Amino acid sequence: MPTVLGTPLFGVQTIATDETLQPARLGPALEERGFQALFLADHSHIPAGRPTTDPRGGELRRQFFRTLDPFVTLGTVAGVTERLLLGTGVALLVQRDPLQTAKEVATLDFLSNGRAVFGIGAGWHRGEMRNHGTDPRTRGALLDERMAAIIEVWTKERAEFHGRYVDFDPLFAWPKPVQRPHPPIYVGGGSAKAIARARRFGGWLPNAVGADDLGAAAEQLASAGPDVPVIVNAVPPTAEAVAAYREAGAAGIVFHLPDVPPAEALRRLDAFAALIG
Repeated sequence: MPTVLGTPLFGVQTIATDETLQPARLGPALEERGFQALFLADHSHIPAGRPTTDPRGGELRRQFFRTLDPFVTLGTVAGVTERLLLGTGVALLVQRDPLQTAKEVATLDFLSNGRAVFGIGAGWHRGEMRNHGTDPRTRGALLDERMAAIIEVWTKERAEFHGRYVDFDPLFAWPKPVQRPHPPIYVGGGSAKAIARARRFGGWLPNAVGADDLGAAAEQLASAGPDVPVIVNAVPPTAEAVAAYREAGAAGIVFHLPDVPPAEALRRLDAFAALIG
């Protein structure tokens, strides 16, 4: 991970849509306010024809139906920023072709001069997975193989992979990422399997505990172990929550920017910026 993580890193995560603050404005707004990273969510679509519920309860919010592609959006942000780290939070790799995804992340890293951060996750919307031909019951094993195959493509001149779900003979693929050995990988999710996956691939990107349970912040980070850097997503925007996660040793603190009109989004960013000093 870039050395900015030693500061620690402060960032913003959002679900970019055709109705929210456009990426060409969002990226510079973050840099101007002292943020070091942007993380974007990933949904190709939401299946119609049956009730769809948010994993946190209630009906899905409008933004899930209108999500912009994170890699195209981050490419736009790369062109109008100089320092901002460009992350997926998280890319649904179980719904993406591994060779094409390897190309997209490497291209983003190349064009941004080494600013890509690859957040990955197994997803939660089973109907969305099935429309991509993914069996929800085996998505964890599929995620592991696809990530391992992508690393091979990034790091080998002649990449080759033979697994149960991913299989290809030797191939050439450029560009290679600017970062060595490859862009940092952060695994989303709060389960024991997600934490084990984070230990295997590099870093962990869990959602924060709630504002009423900040005493559990240190316990949450400790569950990953001392050698796993943790970027905490959706940290409650309070001074108490920021202090709790900094004291717990978080490598990164990320605030969630909801789907609000552009003027309100800028006001929210000002409020977040006041918390990071």
